[in-house]
Amino acid sequence: METETATRWLTDDEQCTWRTHLDVSRLLMHQLEKDLQPFGLTNNDYEILVNLSESPEHRMRMSDLAAATLQSKSRLSHQITRMESAGLVRRENCESDRRGLYAVLTEHGTTTMRKVAPHHVASVRKHFIDLMAPEALADLRQSLEPVAEHLRGRRAKG
Repeated sequence: METETATRWLTDDEQCTWRTHLDVSRLLMHQLEKDLQPFGLTNNDYEILVNLSESPEHRMRMSDLAAATLQSKSRLSHQITRMESAGLVRRENCESDRRGLYAVLTEHGTTTMRKVAPHHVASVRKHFIDLMAPEALADLRQSLEPVAEHLRGRRAKG
């Protein structure tokens, strides 16, 4: 454990940047969630629908979907159960691995994605993209890429 004398405390500018990042992350996700509510979806629902809609045959192994959405297998299983009840997805057995399951986007799930996606994109634009100059967006992306790469690498290591 680090001693207090070895701690590299954040400077005032670093602290301000960190807290602004936290505020933006929480507030933006809250707003996006609020904007999905009229469609009966959560951010987690939408993320799962996006992953399935972009996957071959609109299906993913449950373990891969859990990894892609940063959810535990147990939490994802409960989420998929709720989404199955709404008719958005279904489970299918994996023929090559009797213990494995796929989550599959249903026709209703596809229709829902087509209906909700334009509203979600408009929300992302209104509350994030359109509030920043194109150069600022490029700078932000460039600044965040090393952080994302670092965290993906740590996650891959377990």
